[in-house]
Amino acid sequence: MDAAGRATLRTVAELAGVHVSTASRVLNGTVGTGMRTAGQETSDRIRRIAEQVGYTPNPHASSLRTQRSNLVGVLVPRLVDIVLATVYEGIEQECAASGFSAFVANTGDDPVARRQRTEMVLARHVDGIIFGDAHLDGRFLDKVVERGVPFVLVSRRAGSHPSVTCDDYRGGQLAAEHLLQLGHRKVAVIAGEPYASTGVDRTAGFRDTYTAAGIKVPASRIVHSRFDTGGGREAMERLLAGRTRPTAVFAVNDFAAIGAMGASRDAGLQVGTDIAVIGFNDVPLAGSLPVGLSTIRSPMHDMGVHAVRLLMKRLAGEEVDSERLSPTLVARASTLGGGSSG
Repeated sequence: MDAAGRATLRTVAELAGVHVSTASRVLNGTVGTGMRTAGQETSDRIRRIAEQVGYTPNPHASSLRTQRSNLVGVLVPRLVDIVLATVYEGIEQECAASGFSAFVANTGDDPVARRQRTEMVLARHVDGIIFGDAHLDGRFLDKVVERGVPFVLVSRRAGSHPSVTCDDYRGGQLAAEHLLQLGHRKVAVIAGEPYASTGVDRTAGFRDTYTAAGIKVPASRIVHSRFDTGGGREAMERLLAGRTRPTAVFAVNDFAAIGAMGASRDAGLQVGTDIAVIGFNDVPLAGSLPVGLSTIRSPMHDMGVHAVRLLMKRLAGEEVDSERLSPTLVARASTLGGGSSG
């Protein structure tokens, strides 16, 4: 029930024992030919329960289905982040190709700001939303489903909501395989923020690969940090102050890796010789540093393009699956410059 005591879409879904998106498709009439349908018995049960509890569709959502604004709202943590800016370029390009306009709002990864920005986006009567700031628990997005506006995630995943991301787990594996080939056994991870799937999945891929090779990466050598140079520097300082100094560090974000390189230099270590550092994304700066940064290249622009295509399918009433785009290893001097093993 909502604040006024009215039955919501979630009320109907819970009583019918189905996901909110299934109830939405049935009650909003978007189950059609060529789609995975809810089944006649389930559909009838959903409609019967909706009638019993007095559910009425969101009028705002209903108007969106009949009147197109050709607007797509995009929410990101910070557009000044080159990764997100590159993703947004892909979004804007593909929106234009599809006859839509995109606009972006920053949330700072703050739950209150995310809620406020989402309301602002909805007030502009967008046809759909692309979220680049999803938190792993997905609770906020479950509530957005009830608003009836189609959305997809980009860069991060959450729950069962449709998303387009890099195959972050595979990227973590690639980083681990590279360091294993170079002989590094005492490794550490600068793991990013614990609420973001990017850091969680990249760390898991890295750690699992080392475990499969018979080498445990202890929890003390997995340090969470902000996705920026300051966060990477602070995390690296903690790692270097530990009882056992790692010979190689995987940072789940290039800017955190750059911060880690700075901390290593300040500690009197030569990156690529005394300690190896590998990042993730391959931002333009990575190859232009005095010591080129080894990294896992993610298809940032393509993620934006594919996210729009996925959203367009949702707007056409199609059922969609999440997409994982392939990463690649880019090895440079930060790992290849004679990094020590041990």
